[in-house]
Amino acid sequence: MKYGIVAFPSKKLQDLANTYRKRYDSHYTKITPHITLKEAFDADEIEIQKISKEIASIADNFAPLKIHASRISSFFPTTNVIFFRIEPTDQLKNLHQELQSRINIGKPKHVFIPHITIAQDLTETEHDDIFGQLRMIGINEQETIDRIHLLYQLEDGSWTTYETYRLTGDE
Repeated sequence: MKYGIVAFPSKKLQDLANTYRKRYDSHYTKITPHITLKEAFDADEIEIQKISKEIASIADNFAPLKIHASRISSFFPTTNVIFFRIEPTDQLKNLHQELQSRINIGKPKHVFIPHITIAQDLTETEHDDIFGQLRMIGINEQETIDRIHLLYQLEDGSWTTYETYRLTGDE
């Protein structure tokens, strides 16, 4: 089964992302707006029990995440993905590295760039038009996230929560 680890922003920030996602993101119905902390990986029932305990241990060491969605950016020309850029704090980088090293399943496909996707699977022309419009609108949202989530993928391709972990540490 496929699993992933994410942080969900507040309902306010999710609603803002969804105003764009429902028009421009082919995965709109599959997953809630999120920050990916560990990319999708495969695990069986026995492995996921160990992984879940490891995530709980990591969450106990990290304080709630302070995030700042500072601008609208794009992964172009690598992909035509448009996203809310989340400023990469030391805390966010350390949490990602801790999850990556302690849950050593699957090599990351990409460098860790904290973000919330708002558009994907666009043609180059669509990307250029939409990106130009959205950059002018911009974003400047700050908030604190006090939980991370282990998700699993259903047969229809959608994702749902397997377990939630409160960030209760000092780091």
